[in-house]
Parts: sequence; C-alpha cells; structure tokens
Amino acid sequence: MNFLSNLPKIKKKKQKRRGRGLGSGRGSKSGRGTTRHQKARESIPLHFEGGQGRMVKKYPLLRGKGKNKSIEGKKLAITVGRLNIFADGDTVDIKALNKHGLLKEGKRKITVKIVAGGELKKKLTVKLPVSKGVKVTIEKLGGTVQS
Repeated sequence: MNFLSNLPKIKKKKQKRRGRGLGSGRGSKSGRGTTRHQKARESIPLHFEGGQGRMVKKYPLLRGKGKNKSIEGKKLAITVGRLNIFADGDTVDIKALNKHGLLKEGKRKITVKIVAGGELKKKLTVKLPVSKGVKVTIEKLGGTVQS
C-alpha cells in the first residue's frame, strides 16, 4: 500500500527571493550591480545608451512612402506549363506575358524567370532567363532560348 507518507521525499532548494525589501538581506540593489536608475530596472530598451543620444537618431530620417523598400525589382517565377497559352512559333518576353495576363503591369521593375513545372506542348522562342531543365525542354520541342 502506497500512502503519501511512504512516498520518497524529494528535496528541492528554494529559490532566492531577491528585491523584497531591505529586511530580507537581498533587497536594495537585488544583485543588479548598479544602485538605481534605468540600468537597475528589469527591461531596458535596446536603444538605451546610458542617457546619451541614441545611435538611431544620428542618421537622417527617410520620410515618405516606400523609402525603406529595396530598390531591387520583384522576382517572379513562371512555370513552363503556363506558357501553353501562346501559339506555336510565338515569342515570349515580358510584353507578351503582360498581353496574355500572366503578369500585372507594375511601376517597379519585375524580373521574370521561367522554371520547371507542368508540360510544354508548343514550339516557342523565349527571350527570358530560364532554368537548365526548361532550356532542354524548349529545345527538344524545336524552340529557342535567347536570354
């Protein structure tokens, strides 16, 4: 029979309770090293530099919409299977992709690459960057790649 009194005793050391007044013996600075002010507190902001001006404030402000966006154009991957919209012998470039509705015309520069996925059944002339496997596929069908 296992009663509570027969269970093995587990000893666990109590945690030190710091910062609970001067009478506790672990009060005042509570092991934080500094006497008071911001560095003695629990959460200090990352930009705190001891009262001097923050590093962030030293740089000019970039105001306006989209100022912090990268200048690099958006990259878009189009699968080979989607090129079956074109007729045999068509030339595939960004203008042609826009015309057929595969791209939305945007103000920013768009980089397009044709990647594997699906099956191509048309003979096309592609004037865009393509992956190695896609290049082989297009040339097997009698098309050409000019990137």
